[in-house]
Amino acid sequence: MHFSPGFWIAQRFSFARKRFRVINIISAISFIGIVIGVSTLLIVMSVLNGFQDVSRNLFLTIESPAQLLPQNAADMEVNESLYADIGKIQGVTAVEPFIEGSAVLSGPEKSELVVVKGISSKAQARLMQQTGREISYFGPTTVSVGTMLARKTRLEPGHEVKMYSPELIALGLESLSQPYLLPALTFPVVTVQSIFSLQQLFNDRYVLASAGTARKILLLDSDRYSGIDVRCNDDSASRTALVTALRDWIDKNGLEDRLVVRSLEDKYRDVFAVMEIEKWVSFSILMLVILVAAMSLTGSLTMTAIDKRRELFYLRCLGLEKPQFLMIFVIEGGMIGLAGTFVGVLIAWIGCSIQDRFGFLEMPSKSAFIIDAYPVSMQTVDFLVVSLATLSVSLLVSLYPAFTAARIAGSKSLSDKAN
Repeated sequence: MHFSPGFWIAQRFSFARKRFRVINIISAISFIGIVIGVSTLLIVMSVLNGFQDVSRNLFLTIESPAQLLPQNAADMEVNESLYADIGKIQGVTAVEPFIEGSAVLSGPEKSELVVVKGISSKAQARLMQQTGREISYFGPTTVSVGTMLARKTRLEPGHEVKMYSPELIALGLESLSQPYLLPALTFPVVTVQSIFSLQQLFNDRYVLASAGTARKILLLDSDRYSGIDVRCNDDSASRTALVTALRDWIDKNGLEDRLVVRSLEDKYRDVFAVMEIEKWVSFSILMLVILVAAMSLTGSLTMTAIDKRRELFYLRCLGLEKPQFLMIFVIEGGMIGLAGTFVGVLIAWIGCSIQDRFGFLEMPSKSAFIIDAYPVSMQTVDFLVVSLATLSVSLLVSLYPAFTAARIAGSKSLSDKAN
C-alpha cells in the first residue's frame, strides 16, 4: 500500500474541476460546519476556562494555593524555625499562619453558622493590596462579614454580635453537672467593622478577624493555629510546583506523621469539579455540531465515489487493490477535516486573543459582575483534544464511502452496480 499515490488521487478527487455541483455544495457545507463547530467549541471552552481562573483568583484572595495542616489534630504549634524552613522552599513567596473554624454568629434578629478565619496583619495588608482597599477590613477586636451573610443576619458596620464556637455549647451542657466550669462560659462580643464582597462562598459564610479574635472565639490557646497558608507566584504552573515541593519537603524531613499538604483544589474539590463538569458537558454538546457536519461529509464522499466510478474501475485495472481504494477516500475525508479543523482553530485563537487583549465582548451588566468583559483562557490541552476529536470523527465517517468506493472499483465492468 503506497501512501503518496493515494494522497495524490485523493487530492485530485477533492479539487477536480469537473464535479457535480451538488457534491461541491455538500463538501462546502461539511467544511463550514467543521469550522463553525471547532471555533465555537474552542471559544466556549476558553471562556469557561476564563471563568474558572476568575473564580480561582477570588478564592486566592483569602485562601492560598497550598496549606500545611496538622496530620492528626485540630490545631498545631507554629514557631520561627518552621517559618524559616518553609520560606526556604523553592517558589514560596509568603508564609501566613491562620486560624479557621466553625462558629455561631448571633445577630440582632437571626443566628447563623459561619466560618471564622483569623489572619495576621501581614495577610490583611496583602488582601487589602490585592483588592485595592485602602481602609482595613477589621481591627484587633473587630470583624468583617460577607455581604450575603450580613444581608441574612441584617448586620451593618457598627453592630455588635455574639460569636461562639460549638465547643462552648458543649461546655455549657457539661457545666450542669460541673458548676466550676461556669466562669468559662462567656460569649465573646465583637463589633462588625466592615462588610466585604470577594467570592460567593466567602460572602455567604465567612467572617474575617484578627488571629487573636478568632483564637478567642474558637477557644484556642495563644500559641496554636489551624494551619499555615503558603503562597507562590500567581500562575497554575507555580501553584502545581508549590504543592509538589511542599510534599517533597515533608517526605524529606520525615514530617509525614505531623503535617499534610492540602491544595486549593483539594479543599474546594466539589466547586472545581462542577466547573470542570460544565466544561466537558459543553464539549460533548458542541461536538454534536461537528458530528453533524462530519456526517454530511459521508454523503459528499459517497457521491464522489459514485461520480468517479469510471476512474475507480480504471485504477483497479491498473493494479490498485482494495486497501489502496480505502486509503484514497479516508485521506480525502481527513483532508477536509484537517482543513476545517485548522481554520476553526485559527479563528478561535484570533477571537480569543482579541477578547483577552481588548475585551470587546462585555458582560450583560457590569454592575452585577466583578469583571467588565468575558474572560478567556486558552489551554493547549483543549486545542489538542478538540483537534484530535474532530480529525478522528472525520476519518471515521470516511470509512463508509471508502468501502463503497472499494466495492465499486471491484465490479466486473462499468455497468455493474456495487452491492
